[in-house]
Amino acid sequence: MVIVLKLGGSLMKNGISESFTKDFSSNKDDEYVIVHGGGPAVTDLCKRLNMEAKFITSPSGIRSRYTDAQTMQTYIMSMRGSINASIVLALQKAGMKSFGMSGIDGPTIIAERKKRLIAMNEKGRKMFIDGGYTGKILSVNGTFIKYLFSEKITPVVAPIAVGLEHEPLNVDGDRAASAISGELKATKMILLTDVDGIIFNGKLVEKLNMKQAVKMLRLVGNGMDKKIMAAIESIEAGTNEVIIANGNRPMPISAAINTNIRTVITK
Repeated sequence: MVIVLKLGGSLMKNGISESFTKDFSSNKDDEYVIVHGGGPAVTDLCKRLNMEAKFITSPSGIRSRYTDAQTMQTYIMSMRGSINASIVLALQKAGMKSFGMSGIDGPTIIAERKKRLIAMNEKGRKMFIDGGYTGKILSVNGTFIKYLFSEKITPVVAPIAVGLEHEPLNVDGDRAASAISGELKATKMILLTDVDGIIFNGKLVEKLNMKQAVKMLRLVGNGMDKKIMAAIESIEAGTNEVIIANGNRPMPISAAINTNIRTVITK
């Protein structure tokens, strides 16, 4: 079966764990695509380069990175460079063939550059700002990924898309995983993060259908709302189910698939 695995940026602070690579290498019968985040690492690199890491908040309360031209270059350096390479090297060390890439390669992820963004200012009022190098995903070309599958190679994808004018664009990692999963009609999309799943009123939500997920979208905090939206879009595009689980647990992939300490979203 095809599984799209998203590694949250919070998991990348200390690199890929041996437990993860051991678990991953034991699942040789499945075809995996790994999509990774890395926001904290990008922010850290910005600080070391004496650059200000800029964030904006949408009217719906979603906080995201603002990517101007200089930040885009830093984003590529970190995401396509050090983070992507570290995952590929860890998998190769565990005996798994893997290929580091971004959505630009192929090209695999095609996006439209956002001309302007709506953000909230310090007074809580809406304002329009230049869209920078942020993209909205239009399509995924799965041809190259399927070729890698045929060669028993795991694609490791950094969430950078190519724009309609052939410019690099920052796209949300969860949405990138969602778009790839939908294109491949994946059996599962697993979002590994630093919590056990969707927490509501202090309790883990173990199961949601699509209608329940849409309602939950308005009730959770920043970060998890993006994951729920990505899950909804992925299932609508053809993914069978989406799992949100804790990537810090021992054998995290197996735990996400085989235990109840997770949130499963289905039709």
